[in-house]
Amino acid sequence: MIKWLAAILGYSLYRFPGAIFGFLVGSFIDNITGRGGRPQTILGDFARQSVSPADFELNLLSLCSIVIKADGSVSKREMDYVQQYFVGTYGKEKANAIFRTFNEINKKHEISAQRICAYLNQRTRYEVRLQLLHFLFGIAQADGHVSDSEINKIREIAGYLRVALRDFESIMAMFVQSADNAYKILEIEKTATNDEIKKAYRKMAKKYHPDRVNTENEAIKKGAEEKFKEVQKAYEQLQKERGIN
Repeated sequence: MIKWLAAILGYSLYRFPGAIFGFLVGSFIDNITGRGGRPQTILGDFARQSVSPADFELNLLSLCSIVIKADGSVSKREMDYVQQYFVGTYGKEKANAIFRTFNEINKKHEISAQRICAYLNQRTRYEVRLQLLHFLFGIAQADGHVSDSEINKIREIAGYLRVALRDFESIMAMFVQSADNAYKILEIEKTATNDEIKKAYRKMAKKYHPDRVNTENEAIKKGAEEKFKEVQKAYEQLQKERGIN
């Protein structure tokens, strides 16, 4: 219902272009508020069901917004990180259109992370959801520090996405420094043998290899590549510390 009202309002203000814009905004509001029947969310070629690309971008931006607001303030550096990422991924014109649409929605409606994640769970593979968490941690780190409130919010989102605690801690270790980060990234204990470390590396390299994502969406591709590099770095660090050949 909202999408048609928005389309009519858009037409009255800006004629045909306004009607299209209004319809898109209204459709997204229907989706995230549960008023449009079956919501439409996209994760490109790796989705289990084909839906509109614009919906994926808006849902991704919605999750970004939730993380940015998690510590009670809106960091310009985090906002710039998201904007630069979207511009670099989708091009300036398309990215600006996504932001304009999102800003209009965000002014009037509270975005439900649980609703968005529930839909993503039905239409994405587990590896893709891991990439989304990696991207969200990248945003949180953009201002130079990942706060406890940001960690808690991403942990909450990870729960909605049905991500295992060990996988969550592995991704978090790539952004939150501690003495045993390399072990956490490889999902092993510090008491692991050299052979266990090698085995863990092979397992993690396979799990996080960019080819596992199988998508044309550049934002997710980049996240997969970054995470794969972190797994390699963790293994190389332990190789050096332990003298593993």
